[in-house]
Amino acid sequence: MHHIVVRDWTDITARDNCVFVAIPSTLDETAAPDGYHVLHAYTPATEPYEAWTGLDRAAYEELKEARGEVLWKAIEEFIPNIRERSVYSAVGTPLTHERYLRREGGTYGAAWKAGEKTFPGHSAPFDDLYCCGDSTFPGIGVPAVCGSGIAVAHAIAPVEKHL
Repeated sequence: MHHIVVRDWTDITARDNCVFVAIPSTLDETAAPDGYHVLHAYTPATEPYEAWTGLDRAAYEELKEARGEVLWKAIEEFIPNIRERSVYSAVGTPLTHERYLRREGGTYGAAWKAGEKTFPGHSAPFDDLYCCGDSTFPGIGVPAVCGSGIAVAHAIAPVEKHL
């Protein structure tokens, strides 16, 4: 299940205007223990990296709590008692992405407006090496990343050879 909360459709890129929510365990029962679900909520690359740099630990934790509140409030619009039902919660920040995902500036990947640029393809400058992920076509987001992996799989083994 996917859900999106949008405050104002006139500026979809405004900070705190849009929160995406995915509950992958509704489609994949192995994503969470029996009787539980996994919920992932995030803002679409509208969190400024600069707001997180140079903070001491206390200020970092305070900002993390405040920024997490944006996500909680959006989720509460369609799951009112989510906080009481939550067993575990973790808030990631641009610094989290930079450290654990090795993403410079905490990015999710490149983002270009349609028609301005295209994502690079899957070929690499070395034989038998292919590129896939959010920095290749078709771009950022779980469905797009899966699509890039499928494209590479098809390049390696054409559809008629899959079975």
